[in-house]
Amino acid sequence: MALNPATAPRAVAADDPAVAALHALIMKVLDDDQAVDVVSIPLRGKTSIADHMVIASGKSTRQVASMATKIQQLIKTELKRESRVEGLPTADWVLIDAQDVIVHLFRPEVRTFYNLEKMWAFDGPSGSTSERRAPPKVAPAETTQD
Repeated sequence: MALNPATAPRAVAADDPAVAALHALIMKVLDDDQAVDVVSIPLRGKTSIADHMVIASGKSTRQVASMATKIQQLIKTELKRESRVEGLPTADWVLIDAQDVIVHLFRPEVRTFYNLEKMWAFDGPSGSTSERRAPPKVAPAETTQD
């Protein structure tokens, strides 16, 4: 069975300018809109879901919703790409799936509760811009076959 080219994962070069432009656009919007505690975690080579994960906070649900809407609109108008957004009606936690970059926008209390940085910062500072360290990796338990 052949993969549909429209839905098949595409090979991405380490220096893909389209990914770099997408990441730069997202980071610029977050900076311009005064997002709080912006963290960018490189994922390339660690997972196939995206090349980058960006996590940021807004001071209110209104700011979170505004940033998410602006990011989605600019991705469409400037980069001619589609993105999917979840969580916009309540804007406590908004997820933007821009394929190569995943963006999580939180209210501060919600971000603290879920603590995604700890979950995704594989190697601590070298794996993210966060100073937090990931928990130690645990080897899977050995299984016995009868």
